[in-house]
Amino acid sequence: MKNKMTSTYEMVLDFKKKYVMCVVWRLKKNAKIIDTHINPDEKLLYAFAAQKNNHPLDIFSTAVIALTDKRLLIGRKRVVFGYFLDSITPDMFNDLKVLSGVIWGKIHIDTINELVTLSNIDKKALPEIETMITSYMMREKQKLKGLKDK
Repeated sequence: MKNKMTSTYEMVLDFKKKYVMCVVWRLKKNAKIIDTHINPDEKLLYAFAAQKNNHPLDIFSTAVIALTDKRLLIGRKRVVFGYFLDSITPDMFNDLKVLSGVIWGKIHIDTINELVTLSNIDKKALPEIETMITSYMMREKQKLKGLKDK
């Protein structure tokens, strides 16, 4: 059985090999941030990498985005010290928007508190990312709705 770091890093590496036009760096260090924060009872479902910003020329904000069976995690290792981590649970998820350009695309994840922009993504990867995130979030929101109705 693989440890969590290998699993996250390998998933991101497979994504990068499949979608070579993504502009991403330091995948192993960013994947390690995700591994640090995955809880023992969480299962990693999907992982990819993108820039966490809305500026096409800013290529220094690479993040690893991981979908677990409980939430969406976005981890970014800072260059010198420290890191950033965002956690989006299904109850915080509002909507997802896909924007495709000539070479790259963007994903906007609308949450209750903020709009998260993931950019410089190979446009061929956009349908896969949208399907994985949206189908998971909608499934989980239905479960939450079912709990509220009881």
